[in-house]
Amino acid sequence: MRWAGQQVDAETPGTLPGLGSIAGLVRSVTTPEFRGVTFHEVLARSALNSVPGTSLPFNWTINPYRGCTHACRYCFARPTHSYLELDQGEDFDRQIVVKTNVVEVLRRELARPSWSGEQVALGTNTDPYQRAEGRYRLMPGIIEALAASGTPLSVLTKGTLLRRDLDLLAAASSEVSVGISISLALADEELRRVVEPGVPSVRGRLDLIRAVREAGLPCGVMVAPVLPWLTDSTEQLDHLFALLSSAGATGVTPLVLHLRPGVKEWFMSWLAHERPGLVARYESLYAHGPNAAPSYRSAFESKVRPLLDKHGFGRSSRHRSDPLPGDPSARSPARTTPTTARFRGPRHRHPPASVPAQHPDPAQQTLF
Repeated sequence: MRWAGQQVDAETPGTLPGLGSIAGLVRSVTTPEFRGVTFHEVLARSALNSVPGTSLPFNWTINPYRGCTHACRYCFARPTHSYLELDQGEDFDRQIVVKTNVVEVLRRELARPSWSGEQVALGTNTDPYQRAEGRYRLMPGIIEALAASGTPLSVLTKGTLLRRDLDLLAAASSEVSVGISISLALADEELRRVVEPGVPSVRGRLDLIRAVREAGLPCGVMVAPVLPWLTDSTEQLDHLFALLSSAGATGVTPLVLHLRPGVKEWFMSWLAHERPGLVARYESLYAHGPNAAPSYRSAFESKVRPLLDKHGFGRSSRHRSDPLPGDPSARSPARTTPTTARFRGPRHRHPPASVPAQHPDPAQQTLF
């Protein structure tokens, strides 16, 4: 994608986004409510991305946005911005590509006779419920299109904006398999502000988990990434798992920090500024690749497994799939309503779609 000829202008009040007929970049927009952020509105040629040959539990993804205002220092998707001739650091946080026509393109792709209705994952690269979604509102159309075509879906997010679409997701779950997972890796709000400054608060995401469960949907949690010597103590993990259990999470997947090239440099520069005493330890821990040394990962597994069991999330414990007291999921299947009636795909009763872990193959040239 080339940005030749782009011009950044202040938005004209009342102008609707994405009304362009030129292939690729339509316009670049800055607005006062997103200070320091530029939205590059593009017309996408495709919505469904094929990811064959991976160990992930799906072969298709949708990414309505590229770049992410969550600004997580550790985000593994940062290298994707280099393919847009943008840098992996501040540009990734502030130069957001928006596929304004993604819903229309998706509907055409789902209507093809060749589409077999395989599971589609959202949130495997950048967050579909980042702040930009409040402006562009692409997810409702995506959810509706997938459900209407009988396509199961999963969503992984840090964004509390998902609450806006809970009724829609609950309605979709009566037609297709719907999986929801929230990313919440730490309980320390002070640390959250510096390591993932654009992410909603810890309390806000715990409340989101409760809201998902109250809507009658299961809700897994990705405790990812666990940051060595910052969020990996027994006390920290025990406290976090207790909070997740109390909120009603139906499963927990902890993953240790993955530092692929490009991400490592950005994260290490942050670490040198915020926690300089840990730099040498991290350099040693990640000296031989993007994964932490095997000895650390083995010790982490031994430490975390009893904690997962303790809070009902472990292999030796029953998975937390029981409804919460008063949980709507204990009700009989919902009747057809004006909301559910908009979905015309075949009615299927599937287990919830699995939500992928965020640990891409570092050898992949691109992410999803």
